[in-house]
Amino acid sequence: MLFHKLPDHDITLEAAWPELFLDCKGQYWDVPESISLDCSSLVSESGLRYRFGIHKNKGNPQAVNSYSGEAPLALMPGVCAKGALSYEKSIDFWRQKETKADVIIETDRGRFWRPSYDIRLREPHAAISGIIGATCAAWFGGGKNSVAREDEDSISLGGKGRTPFSADLFGSVCYTFQHGKFRKLFGDLSRVDARLDVCSVSALTKKFSSIFRNSSDSNAENPLSSPRLSFIFQQQVAGPIVFRADSRFLIDSSSGRRGPQLEDFMYSLSYSLRLLHSGKVVAWYSPKRKEGMVELRLFEF
Repeated sequence: MLFHKLPDHDITLEAAWPELFLDCKGQYWDVPESISLDCSSLVSESGLRYRFGIHKNKGNPQAVNSYSGEAPLALMPGVCAKGALSYEKSIDFWRQKETKADVIIETDRGRFWRPSYDIRLREPHAAISGIIGATCAAWFGGGKNSVAREDEDSISLGGKGRTPFSADLFGSVCYTFQHGKFRKLFGDLSRVDARLDVCSVSALTKKFSSIFRNSSDSNAENPLSSPRLSFIFQQQVAGPIVFRADSRFLIDSSSGRRGPQLEDFMYSLSYSLRLLHSGKVVAWYSPKRKEGMVELRLFEF
């Protein structure tokens, strides 16, 4: 009945004992108990989207491998109610729309349907898109052990502990260039995506204000205070096989290094399943994290 009343939403219920989380630094954390219920709206023509949910963690998170840093505050025990609202806009510099002649091929043996190997990659284009949004979160409970741990985190993070209520702004801008329609056997797909993400406007503002004041708190290592720059390169190898390289850089000067720092890199080979429209088999490996996996992705949009 709930799904019938909310046809334009995705509802997700997850529960795990224990649950494995991956933070922004590539470190895995083992949480004894995690339960979450999320409801998010689908993409609308206006560009407005919203999401809200309730999350509960129980037990202190433990690093899977030896790690001296503190666990992310979002993984600490307690119940959290979260909400987010965002607006997305995309502008095409140029786009070659798919036509009937692209899909229907005429031969001596008749007419055949030949769609793109992946419907998300069927139109060559160059575009720029942006997202701006706001989030809010309220924490409840957590017990004495949680409170004591929060005090420790507050000290290690330069006084930034987990507060009962928080609100923030975020945004990103992305440029995409694609050549090819991903239909032919060779040379029909080359794509580059470049994206700049600002996860927390308030954390970024505090960081810059501390730098201008020459304050020692400028090195408060809040992982959300540094913008991230991501590059994605895709190239067709043969038919439905595509090579892809993902890289993510951290734009941060607090460590004393100049220029962006490589945070993660991953390369992969994928085999697109045309009958599933956007399904594929993906084999990927991350040299920085020293891990890899083979995945079957049925609905990747």
